[in-house]
Amino acid sequence: MKDALAIHRWLLAHQVHHEIVRLPRPMTCAEDLPEAVSAAPDRCLMVTVLEVATRVGREVVIAFTSPVSAPPPLGAVGGVLGVRRVRPAPAHVVNAATDYANGLVCPLLLPESLPMFVDDRLLDDDDPVYDDPVYTATGERHTALGLRMPDLLALLPGKMVDLRAKGSREAVARRH
Repeated sequence: MKDALAIHRWLLAHQVHHEIVRLPRPMTCAEDLPEAVSAAPDRCLMVTVLEVATRVGREVVIAFTSPVSAPPPLGAVGGVLGVRRVRPAPAHVVNAATDYANGLVCPLLLPESLPMFVDDRLLDDDDPVYDDPVYTATGERHTALGLRMPDLLALLPGKMVDLRAKGSREAVARRH
């Protein structure tokens, strides 16, 4: 399983300023981040791993990065991606697909074979706190990762998705 040390080493190799935050108490999932790091829920990010059934009947696992304050609505994800069914992936699938502990998936160091999508609400660079740190899980219960949103977005390999335009395939914006 990947952990805070693997993330730290990778970010150092890419010369990205970051902080591994030691938490005062263990988290059970990324939704615990706001309380654990004393940050607003929109400054804390989570990765939701989903199983989707495509129109040809194939099961595909995808990862979706969004603020803890606004998890991806399954119906909107299905509409945007044009898939028949979307459901949360079971814990054993999350562990196998991401190499992180279920509920504590970091958006970094995910396998290239795992399709990754990013909620475009993270791009709000008009927000006065846009350059302030955001926090995400590290795969461990006792640590979190803090880094600037622009740095994180530059590292994420996924496509930006606008979930506000429900049912529109054009809402899948671009690779960044």
